Amino acid sequence: MAHQDETDTTLAERQARRAQLAPGHVAGVTEAMVHDVVHTFYGRIRTDAVLGPIFEGVIRDNWDHHLAKMCDFWSSVLLMTGRYDGRPMPAHIRIDVGQGAGLSDAHFAHWLELFRATVRERCSPAAAALFEDRAQKIAASLLQGVQFSRGELPDWLGPVKSEPVKSKPVKSGPAQ
Repeated sequence: MAHQDETDTTLAERQARRAQLAPGHVAGVTEAMVHDVVHTFYGRIRTDAVLGPIFEGVIRDNWDHHLAKMCDFWSSVLLMTGRYDGRPMPAHIRIDVGQGAGLSDAHFAHWLELFRATVRERCSPAAAALFEDRAQKIAASLLQGVQFSRGELPDWLGPVKSEPVKSKPVKSGPAQ
């Protein structure tokens, strides 16, 4: 059975309806704003002493492609355009920051700091808050994925037991 949305409207009509429901629409996010945020933010990244060399080592001469992909990503996240088609987790897991070390919580915290400063300067308060909220969730997810790929478990899982729990001997005697 076909869903009504798939049979009674055109693709353009469905996309327009989805855009009206997107969280970015309510916060006043536009495609122009997404473009501005992405290009301003990555301009900062490129000159940043900590993150600049990491990004340059990964992106090299493909900045135009990366910026277009990030515009598609944020457009998909905030405006529900569905333009982003990528797998960010494997890309972040592969990053080597030197001597075999991968990205750390400090890298993600610094990335968030720069991102927050960018959206607070470039967006209305409602749009900045939405960008920040999604960025925080994305950074946390990527960090956990990177750590998990290295065999590190998050603190909230508690201590990992590598040996099976030994059962206590059962006392024999009359049942009570």
